[in-house]
Amino acid sequence: MLKDDLETYLTIRRSAGFGLEESERMLGLFVGVAAERGDTHLRAATAIEWAKSASTLGVRHQRLQCVALFAQHLRAEDPRHEVPRKDLFHRPPRELRPYIYSPEEARQLVAAAGHLGPVGSLRPHTFAALFALLFSTGLRISEALALRFVEVADGGLYIQGTKFRKRRFVPLHETAQAGLRRYLELRRARASTTDHVFINIHGEPLGYKAVSTAFHKSLEVAGVRRPPGEPRPRIHDARHTFAVRALETSPDGRDRIGQHMRALSTYLGHSNVADTYWYLQATPRLMHDIADACEIQLAKGGAR
Repeated sequence: MLKDDLETYLTIRRSAGFGLEESERMLGLFVGVAAERGDTHLRAATAIEWAKSASTLGVRHQRLQCVALFAQHLRAEDPRHEVPRKDLFHRPPRELRPYIYSPEEARQLVAAAGHLGPVGSLRPHTFAALFALLFSTGLRISEALALRFVEVADGGLYIQGTKFRKRRFVPLHETAQAGLRRYLELRRARASTTDHVFINIHGEPLGYKAVSTAFHKSLEVAGVRRPPGEPRPRIHDARHTFAVRALETSPDGRDRIGQHMRALSTYLGHSNVADTYWYLQATPRLMHDIADACEIQLAKGGAR
């Protein structure tokens, strides 16, 4: 019963433009638990107990929010479904802990990826090109892995498999264009049943698990690491690094800074410019610049 309801729910929301990959995964797990308990309708107690079983407060919050939205949809047609309270598990404060790679570290990582095995295979070229593209564009890893030949254009990329279903054009620097062209020449020479730009050694679309494994191996070879006791750098931090470096080049002047932020927000595919301003906290240099500007403003008597 709930399994069929879930399929209908996902179909309706996807028709409205939502991706829902994570929601599908979470709700699939919940529906499985509800079925084991013999629930024919959504029960608040089951939802709360399932959410509570997560290991962190953040995941508990996310689980309950996800099920509550599903429950609201179901209850609109059948009042026997119960909607759990969404405020039982508060979202933890967002901790800004991105690792900002230096230009040299980024080069070392790409170089390390280019030496991955097997010798003579496309694999090292694939990961070197992928990591270089992430550092030079700030693409989400999901967007890069979804990239297809038809989306590679002169001067940039047409990104369609986005987090918020927003199609956008991402210009490429001429050096990034040259690097991608070299990889594409090798890629097109390999037999494959897919038109995905990045493929695995079997000629199939490259998956995140394989990317994660290769990235961590490249981190090890390149010697890129955080101090003891801190989590190791992540592949998503390449996107953080791109955003921070772009913000560091922001021009002076309130109007010009605002234009720069809006342009960067569009380039990164953010749904809200506030998500771009979040990166202001990511590097001491930016925070020092902000502090210096505030101090100068106060010295002038707060005049605008």
